[in-house]
Formats: sequence, structure tokens, C-alpha cells
Amino acid sequence: MRAAAILACAVSLACAATGPRELRHRAVGRRALAGSAVSAGVGQLRNSPHEWGRGPLGYVKRFGSHLGQHVAKESIQFGVAALRHEDLRYRRSHLQGTWPRVRYAVKSTFLVPRANKPGRTVALSRLSGNLGAGMLSRVWQPASTAGVGAGLASGGIGLGADVGANVAREFWPRKERHPRPRRVRYYRGRQTLRH
Repeated sequence: MRAAAILACAVSLACAATGPRELRHRAVGRRALAGSAVSAGVGQLRNSPHEWGRGPLGYVKRFGSHLGQHVAKESIQFGVAALRHEDLRYRRSHLQGTWPRVRYAVKSTFLVPRANKPGRTVALSRLSGNLGAGMLSRVWQPASTAGVGAGLASGGIGLGADVGANVAREFWPRKERHPRPRRVRYYRGRQTLRH
């Protein structure tokens, strides 16, 4: 019950800070659903936790668990980021060479720009989101994975995934942005441009 109250407070704070649409997109958008499906598939192959079994019901439980943990992470993260004025968006470096770019991507996971003034700050929202969601998800886990150590390990794995995502964003091919051509529309004899 206490975990549900904490999650509800985090969600309401995050919605007030960033808007419910952005939070909904980040928490249960396509990427979140795909990531939860992949994580549930890996858990299904490893049969972890074994109490949930290997059948379709076990997959559904794993999927729900991973999605719930992701929603908790995003909610806590957005709430704390709004309070601390942290900008969690990743910005690519303009560095040359592989190792300087990897170093920048790892560092950018833990040091983020401030939204209200110049400079960088420690990404407490990212740390608290991952560790808080790892601990909060132990509430619905079976007894074999419900310990504090497992919650901290889950939070650490989440931080590692954030590091990996930033490294992937750094090296992913850049999209060329071409402006869309303007279309001409005719309305009752008048020509108008539509952007």
C-alpha cells in the first residue's frame, strides 16, 4: 500500500512538472512497450523468477512487471528532474575519435545540464529513478527476488542500460533533416501555401 502511495505521488508530481502527455509518451509509449516485451522475453528464456513459470501466464507477469518498473522509473525521474531543474535529454558531442565520444556519453549519463541556469549538475533524477524503481518493483516480485539486494541490483542494471542507451545515441547515424516541400492548395479560386 505504501508503494502505491509513493508511486501515485511521483506520478502526480511528474505530471504537474512535465505535462501528462510527455510522461505518458515516455512511460507507456512504443519504446517502453517494446523494451518491456524484450525484457520479458529474456526473463522467459532464463525462467527468472522461476515462481512465474515458463508458460504464457509467466510471460504476461514478466511483461507487466517490467512495464510497471519502467513506469515507476519514468515517474520518479520526471518528478525529481522537475524539482531539481535537470534536463535529461541527451545531446551528442562534437568530439572526434571513439574513446572521447564513449567517455562523453558515459559522463552525460551522470552529469546533465541544468534547465534554469548554465552549468551541469549530478543527475539525481536518473539515479533516484532507477534505484527507486528497482526497490519499488520488489513489492510485486515473488519471494526469491524480493530482497533489498535484488532491488539495488535491478536499479544498477537500469543505470547500466541508460549508459548503453547514451552510447548508442552517440554513435547512431544522424538523420538528415530535409524540409518538407510546400504544398499549394486551391480554395475557391485562391491559391494558398500550406506548410
